[in-house]
Amino acid sequence: VQLQASGGGLVQAGGSLRLSCAASGRTFRNYDMGWFRQAPGKEREFVAFIVWSGSSTYYADSVKSRFTISRNNTKNTVYLQMNSLKPEDTAVYYCTASGNVYDPDYWGKGTQVTVSS
Repeated sequence: VQLQASGGGLVQAGGSLRLSCAASGRTFRNYDMGWFRQAPGKEREFVAFIVWSGSSTYYADSVKSRFTISRNNTKNTVYLQMNSLKPEDTAVYYCTASGNVYDPDYWGKGTQVTVSS
């Protein structure tokens, strides 16, 4: 599966962004999907995860109640709605597919999110 993330940009603290990830392949609906991020000088970290049906989601404590992951299986797309953004959310965000929550099989190219204070 190929993954293409988009929607990143520059936003002020307290603002919102919605990331999208378009996946190729007819079996998208079979994949659990996720988002990770990597800030400058830091290790890549888990952000959010959604199972193939959309019935269950998981979040890192740092983004819980601010970020929402969702998916549209008819559009082969997964989303990450990010609200109340903080400067510490600044990172390159990566879309992932399959595997387990913390060790996905597939990674897309990232999209840069920058939150100014």
